[in-house]
Order: sequence, then C-alpha cells, then structure tokens
Amino acid sequence: MSNEYHFDTQQIHAGAVPDPTTGARQVPIYQTTAYVFRDADHAARLFALKELGYIYSRLNNPTITALQDRITALEGGAGTVCCASGHGAQFMAMFPLMSPGKNIVASTRIYGGSMQQFTNSFRKFGWGAKAVDFTNLDAIKAAIDENTRALFCETLANPAGDILELPEIAKIADAAGIPLVVDNTSATPWLCRPIEYGATLVVHSMTKYLTGNGTVMGGSITDSGKFNWSASDKFPSLSEPEPAYHGLKFYEAFGPLAYTFYGIAVGLRDLGIPLNPQAAHYTLMGIETLSLRMAKHVENATKVATWLEKNPHISKVNYAGLPSSPFYERIQRLTPRGAGALFTFHVKGGYDACVKLVDNVKLFSHVANLGDTRSLIIHPASTTHSQLSPEQLVAAGAGPDVVRVSIGIEDPADIIADLDQALTAASA
Repeated sequence: MSNEYHFDTQQIHAGAVPDPTTGARQVPIYQTTAYVFRDADHAARLFALKELGYIYSRLNNPTITALQDRITALEGGAGTVCCASGHGAQFMAMFPLMSPGKNIVASTRIYGGSMQQFTNSFRKFGWGAKAVDFTNLDAIKAAIDENTRALFCETLANPAGDILELPEIAKIADAAGIPLVVDNTSATPWLCRPIEYGATLVVHSMTKYLTGNGTVMGGSITDSGKFNWSASDKFPSLSEPEPAYHGLKFYEAFGPLAYTFYGIAVGLRDLGIPLNPQAAHYTLMGIETLSLRMAKHVENATKVATWLEKNPHISKVNYAGLPSSPFYERIQRLTPRGAGALFTFHVKGGYDACVKLVDNVKLFSHVANLGDTRSLIIHPASTTHSQLSPEQLVAAGAGPDVVRVSIGIEDPADIIADLDQALTAASA
C-alpha cells in the first residue's frame, strides 16, 4: 500500500484488497494446507524461488501474507515473516544470523522468558548470549567481540517500561557491522518505529497489543531492508551459496528482501513454526483498532501511575511517562505519543504484600500476559521472571517487591478503585 496514507488508514487497509474471486471485503481465512500448481513448470519455478506464489501453508498462506504486508507497512520495513509465537519470532530472527560459537549481546532489561531463551536454550545450538545493561553504552561496546552477531533489546522494556537510547545503540551496532534487533511488542509501531532510529530487525509478540484481545498466539519479524548482509563474512546464510537452493545467494538475488525470503524459504520450512491463518485473521482485525486502543491504554496508564505514585502503600512507581522517571525526557523524544501501558511499582511489605495484592484484585485479571483490552496484573519474581537469579531479577527490574501491571481500556476510575481496595487488603 502506498506510504502516502497515514497510520490510521494503513492499519485498516494495508495488505488487504477485495477477494478477486468473491469480492469479500474482509481478508478471508484461507484454511488450506496446500495449493494447486498450474502445471509442472509452475511448481518447479515456485520451489526454485524463481516465481512468487503459494506452495504449502507451512511456508506461506494468503491470510498470513496480508498480515505480513500490514505489519511491514506499519513498521516502515521491507518485509515481514510471521510465525507461531513471540518466542518463535525471536528464534526465527536469530536463525539466519547465528551458528555454533557465535553470540548475541542482549539488554538485561527484557522479559525474563526471553533471557531464559537466550542464556539457556540458545546454548543447545552452540549460540551464546551476553547480558548487559543497555543504559551503559560503553558496556555494550565492551561486550561485542569478533563472534557477536547481533544486539538485542526492547523498545519499552518488560516489565518496567524503561526506554533505551535506540539511536545511540544503533550506532554501536553499525560500527560493529552487526544488526540491532528490537522487540517492539510493548510500544507497537503506533508509539515507536524502531527502524526510524536505526534498528535492522523488529520483532513482535503479536499475542499482545497487535491482536489486543487475548485470543491468539503469534510472532513477527520485520526487516528494515537496509542492512548489507554481504559487507563481511559474518552472515554466510544470507551472503554465501545456499545448498538447498543450488547455490543461490539470497542477498545477491533478493537484495532488501533477502532476509525475509530466507525466513520463509529456509526458516519456516525447516523450523516448522508457522502462524495459523485463523490467528492471522484475528490479528488483522485487532490491528484495525490499534491506534484507538493504544491512545486509551496510554491515557489510562498515565492516570493510574500518577495515582499510585501518591499512594502510601507504594514506595516507587516505574513508569517512563511520569515526570519523576529518569526516562521521561527520552520518552518525549523517542515515543512522544506516550510511554505505553506496561509498568511496575514497588509495594511496601515486599514479597508477601505483592502476593496478597494480586490475590485481592477483582477487576484486574491475574494472568501471564500483557497488551489485552483488560487490565492485567502479575508478580514477576514468582512467575514470568522466576527463572532468573536474584541478581538477574533486580537487573531486570523484577525484584521481590515489584508488581507488574498492563493497564487496559476500562474506565480509569474503576481501575484505580480496584487497586485501592486490593492495596488496602494487602497491607492489613
């Protein structure tokens, strides 16, 4: 879709055209595993990547293609690959970049499950991960070595919603000749488009704000199309001959779309973690109201965080949208529409008080999710970040006295009233 259209128009129309056969205006759910070839030559050309088209839904599917095109438009990228989950997207993002003995440098301020994936599961493939405080630019530079193949961080970090200096981090990645991979789940492209600040790849857990209603799992990887994968010998999967395609060199053949084509033709083919078309359909419908929902999420979160900061049961609120936050100035520059709706606060009384709080909420849902229309609450130290060591918990902003909330789009007075009664009960 033409870039002349604004965000609110793109979120409805990008990737979607009336169905050529039936005229259906909404993107149909193509619930099929395979597609009929016109003839033997057509099939051969598809399998050799000499012609675009559909072969098998593990690789591509018209419903999923529409979703990929929409996310590409919203993120301002060259191409997108969707898969079965956010964790799947992270693995898919690294798959073309890594090989045994190589490593990534990741921010300590990320979702605990991501840190677990990087530091433990990646090891089974011979991949390494170094955890560094990304607010310290010198520490990032010091951690990069000859085997580093990517930097990884989150736009608005889970759980505390901290925002990093993305333009400066991108400069470090560029100087090292490696891509910057940014998880934009909590911000969404409505608040921030990391590619505009120098990111090479943008990943999403579409399960969260993009879908927005807690119904499906999904992940995506959007490529900026701006990285030269042949500038060095660091990325042979994209620059060197691919044995499975008779020596095809992806970057030479496909240029800005090399990473995206590799993700489909090799990544989805061999890892086998495709998105299902029904999930793609739900996500397409969710994205249609993304800007409306995010505006309300941010408005509500600001009101709730302001109220919490004055509450006698709370010792500290970590919300980058508050003037008291050390990240407030950065929010004004990098995400001027707001600081999102995910943040944490410290409860007086520590671990036990946090547990009592989550046990006493009524409107909030105590779930391991975020980005829903409903307000959600969880105690990260005992759940989402429980795989981390005590030191890692503190570094991630998920200490024992911390509660994470994802503020929904209900009436803010009702959200505050629920927290008020639950905090009173927790401190009794």
